[in-house]
Amino acid sequence: MPRYGTIDRDYGRRLATCEPDQDGPIYMLNLMKYRDEADYGHDGERGVSGREADDRYAPRDVLTSIGAAVCFVADVVASSEAWDRIGVVRYPTRRSFIEMQARQDFQERHVHKDAGMDHTIVLGTLPTGDGLPGPASPGRMALQVWRGDPPLAPGVTFTVEGIILGDGRGWDGVRYSPLGADDDLDVTVGTPEHQVLVLQPVLESWHRG
Repeated sequence: MPRYGTIDRDYGRRLATCEPDQDGPIYMLNLMKYRDEADYGHDGERGVSGREADDRYAPRDVLTSIGAAVCFVADVVASSEAWDRIGVVRYPTRRSFIEMQARQDFQERHVHKDAGMDHTIVLGTLPTGDGLPGPASPGRMALQVWRGDPPLAPGVTFTVEGIILGDGRGWDGVRYSPLGADDDLDVTVGTPEHQVLVLQPVLESWHRG
């Protein structure tokens, strides 16, 4: 069991056993909070930040080899709860996400994720028919994640199919809304069941994912 979250094994089994004719692409959204200093254990490396450890972990070559793609990466500028970075990866199938976990080249990098991550939430999300988010650059992006009634703000909405890794909270929807350079968003309106984040995109490739 990872130190940085609780695995939903029921959802994991659903992902692993999805029938091919019912399977298809899924967008995994990862909300990340890093340790100030990575914890590589008593005799491990010192002086590495949690963010630097996560950068060492980033398995882009593994993702490419299974047909997955990083769609979106952003730094968190402000948020209703403490988050540092978010990322979205499009997997070609649900099964491919689970099968990746068993690859040796993927497992060998996990030491860096375990060292650097304080806690994370990983949600399996699906577009609702609004298309995919457009580019935010040079502006920022608002991200809202909620349980219950959706927020009123416009944007591109995804439904949450399941939470493969989290803290016990359930989530129903995700919405991405571009912000202009001068737009203001009050993140203090957020609650434990309504996350509100302002993001500065680092990578945007939704339509190439």
